[in-house]
Formats: sequence, C-alpha cells, structure tokens
Amino acid sequence: MRTVAVVPAYNEADTVGSVVDGTAPHVDEVAVVDDASTDGTPSVARDHGATVLEHTFNTGVGGAVRTGYRYAIEADYDFVVQVDADGQHDPDQVPDLLAAATDCDMVVGSRYHNESIEEYPFVRRAGIRFFTGVVNALGGVDVTDVTSGFRVYRVSMLRRILHKRDAHWAVEQTLDAARQGYRIREVSVEMPTRDHGESQFDLGTLALYPLRMADVVLRVVLFR
Repeated sequence: MRTVAVVPAYNEADTVGSVVDGTAPHVDEVAVVDDASTDGTPSVARDHGATVLEHTFNTGVGGAVRTGYRYAIEADYDFVVQVDADGQHDPDQVPDLLAAATDCDMVVGSRYHNESIEEYPFVRRAGIRFFTGVVNALGGVDVTDVTSGFRVYRVSMLRRILHKRDAHWAVEQTLDAARQGYRIREVSVEMPTRDHGESQFDLGTLALYPLRMADVVLRVVLFR
C-alpha cells in the first residue's frame, strides 16, 4: 500500500523542514503544497527532500489540500496522510493513524480523546462542537473533532468526496463521506495550540457559523 503525506504550507519556512523530516520515515513520499509563500518555504521543503507543488497565488488551506489530493489521485497512491506544516501535528503519531486506516476509509485525529483540547480558547471549542454536532446529526456518525486537519484518507474514497469549496473543507468532506456510507474512525492525537500567529476564531466568526454550515449542508445534502 503506497502512502503520500500532503503538507499544506503558507509561510512556514521555520517549521516545514522538521515536519518533512519527521513525516518522511512513515510514508513513501512527502508532498508539500506551497500556497504562494513569500518566506522561502518551497526551498526549505525541497532541501529536506519533499516534492513541492507550488501555487502562484494564495488559496487557503482548502485549496492547498485539494491540490495535494489531486496529486495523490493522479499518482495512484492508496492513502493520503494530511499533516500541517506548522508543527502542530506530531509526525510520530502518523503510524497510529495509518494503522487505523487499514479497515476504514477516513481516520480523523481527535483532540477530544485527550486533554489537549483544553488548551484551546472557548470560542474555538464552541465552533468545533457546533460543526461536529451538525455533521453527526446529518451524517449519522459519532465523531468528536470534525475540524481536525490531522487525517488519513483512502484515495479511492477521495475520488468521490473531493470538496468543491475551500471554506470548511474538512466539514464538507466528513459529512459527504458519512452520507455516502464510508467508514470513519477517530484516533486520539495530542494537538497543542500554535506558539505563534493569531487565531482566526473570534466571536464574529462564531456568529457566522450557522450561515456557513447552511452552505455546507446545501452543497452536500441537497446538491450532491
């Protein structure tokens, strides 16, 4: 079974090298999708042995991971491991995710199966619970951390659930997979908050969640 790690990256020159080094022993290839970085991220990734797929303009994480998924599909890989370039995801936990994927189609690394979720601010935890509750209700599944980006996908499934919009891609994918009857599992992963950078989550973001969830539901439940 051939496995590729997809690492979306935007201005992560300080951390992407160590992420590539830590992930490479567990997969056949590491593909860093550079989302139009301006800090030399692509050069660092190449220096550490990664394949680099470069965007000419910034698309956001959703667009970057879609590029990585398409690469995995075209290269006929069996599994995709998704790992963030900022060091928040521990590459040493990749074997646990891959082991769980042997008898399912999607594995989600969950912060709710350990105490690392307690480090996150209230607004972010509330947003995770909101999206997770809707996906569980509409998809008939029982997951705890639907927004987690530390995941494994069976590529044969990705061909059928490739997300259409970049916003809330993880929610859309998980709901679509659940609605189509794919097997989803969770594995406990510790995911500490970032040491640098500003969070995109605030009260204004939380207020928009119902509208954004309606958009995801319409696309997956009604129009697919």
